[in-house]
Amino acid sequence: MRGWVCDCCGRWQVSVERIHGRYLYRLVRVYRVEFGGGRDVLGEVRTVTELEALLRARTPLTLADLHEVG
Repeated sequence: MRGWVCDCCGRWQVSVERIHGRYLYRLVRVYRVEFGGGRDVLGEVRTVTELEALLRARTPLTLADLHEVG
C-alpha cells in the first residue's frame, strides 16, 4: 500500500488510489483481528486540503500524526 498510517496505533490509514485517471486519497479505519478484523472506508477526496478536513471531521488525527508507508 502506498500512503500513510497513524503513528499512535496504526488504526487509521490513508492510501493513494488512481481511479479513472485521477488520484484519490482514501481514508480507512482498520479493525484489529481480535475485534473481527476488516476495514471501513470513511471517505475519498481529491486534494490534501480536503483530506485534512476529512481527518478533522472523522478522526482524532491531523496530517502531522501520519507517517509514510510503502
